[in-house]
Amino acid sequence: MTSGPLDREFGGLRVLVTGGTRGLGAAIAHRLESAGARVVVAARTPGTGTPAGHFIAADLTTADGPRELAAAALDHLGGVDILVDNAGAQTRVPGGILAMTDDEWLTDLSGSLLSAVRLDREIVPDMITRGRGVVIHVGSNAARWPQPAAVAYAAAKAALHTYSKGLAGQVAGQGIRVNVVSPGVIETSGLTRRLHELAERSGGDIDAARAEFAETFHIPTGRPGGASEVAELVAFLASDRAAYITGTVQVIDGGVLPTL
Repeated sequence: MTSGPLDREFGGLRVLVTGGTRGLGAAIAHRLESAGARVVVAARTPGTGTPAGHFIAADLTTADGPRELAAAALDHLGGVDILVDNAGAQTRVPGGILAMTDDEWLTDLSGSLLSAVRLDREIVPDMITRGRGVVIHVGSNAARWPQPAAVAYAAAKAALHTYSKGLAGQVAGQGIRVNVVSPGVIETSGLTRRLHELAERSGGDIDAARAEFAETFHIPTGRPGGASEVAELVAFLASDRAAYITGTVQVIDGGVLPTL
């Protein structure tokens, strides 16, 4: 990728972010756009607020969705220099993992693994032709620390981590870098609502609610992470500052997971 001042680090580069209208995806899209990138965001619906970039509606849980998105994104941008596969699906079944049906398993596998595999298959060959490109998969600490109600999601993310390593090794010699960003507990809109509910029950102190939540999840830093912090890590990995980093899983979780 190009070098230069950080506020224009991605000037002229073309970016596709899936799941890009809210939460982590929106933060990533805003971060890259603010540094000069031309951004396309994809999701099932546009979301609320002021989304970054050009929106394309896409359902990546279907076999045809990634192909249709790739065609629309390539038509709009003319190519993709940075692909951020952030879309995901998480099915929670109260009865636990043994109560999950095949359809529920396939929902998580399609949404959190095959969506990335299929989209990469459409986008990466053009990167190879041009001899450059960056792919960043948004994984999850659940891959190493599965929660009982969401084991299928965790299994899909673990498979995504392994797939990413394999893809990175295959395309590194052709100028393509592939890395995984693996977030822990990150405060997006859903968690913010939950924290405000906690705060209302304990005198309205949102910082105290964050500390209580962090203690429950044994987060050494004493707070959940911020979406902007994840976006900053993605921006680093997408840049020339990370030119020698590929095939890695970059954990951002406040110190929760033990070192391997």
